[in-house]
Amino acid sequence: MAVKKEVSAALWSRIQPLLPEVRKSPRGGRPRLSDELALNGILFVLRTGTPWEYLPQELGFGSGMTCWRRLREWQVAGVWHRLHLVLLAELHGAGRLDFSRFSLDGASVGQPPGGSYTGPNPTDRGKLGSKRHLVTDRQGIPLMFCVTGANRHDSVVFEELVDALPSVAGKRGRPRRWPEKLHADKGYDFARCRRHLRRRGIQSRIARRGVERNDRLGRHRWVVERTHAWLAAFGKLRIRFERAVETHVALLSLACCVICCRALPEFC
Repeated sequence: MAVKKEVSAALWSRIQPLLPEVRKSPRGGRPRLSDELALNGILFVLRTGTPWEYLPQELGFGSGMTCWRRLREWQVAGVWHRLHLVLLAELHGAGRLDFSRFSLDGASVGQPPGGSYTGPNPTDRGKLGSKRHLVTDRQGIPLMFCVTGANRHDSVVFEELVDALPSVAGKRGRPRRWPEKLHADKGYDFARCRRHLRRRGIQSRIARRGVERNDRLGRHRWVVERTHAWLAAFGKLRIRFERAVETHVALLSLACCVICCRALPEFC
């Protein structure tokens, strides 16, 4: 029975040049699993939420632990971040990236098995949890994210997350980095957040507590909530399964790349 691959030819053509070159050991040994098969295994686990050790061998994607090690190896080499930048540049060049409005929001992720960047979730009876903070463009394309404990206030990482926005190439001239406006909910209603945006030349569209109703500014901000839902649709990200934050971040990065791929013209 033929097994459907998780990696399309278009995605593989973009990621293959970014993978680190591996030299064969002069001592021989077992042949190394091909990078394409390992990536298929990683994407299968990401999509389904299957524990690494239970990756079905009949798929032909190698062992789950081999795929896990390859995911970590490529994260250390910066592969996922570079792939994200490549895809953002393609989207920008194709007119699919909208810098007129960005949106920022955080979402809690429950039930992590401990580890760093976790904390008691005040909205879930103090249960252990993590939180991902995300910036998207007007269409919901993920641009940058970070992970904190669930007990950290959304506004704590505001400045850091804004400053981490990448410079996106893809068109003639200087790469584009800052949006015209940035939308955020009342959790970011602080003078320091607005001052930070002004220093970057960004118009603040942060809802004011007790002044502006959520449905007024929310008509633009809903896209980031939808992107959080897209991320949660990946089985391995619905809750935080990974104790090591580096592995969790690697899976988040890959999921953002998959979402970017879906928005490219050839995938639409």
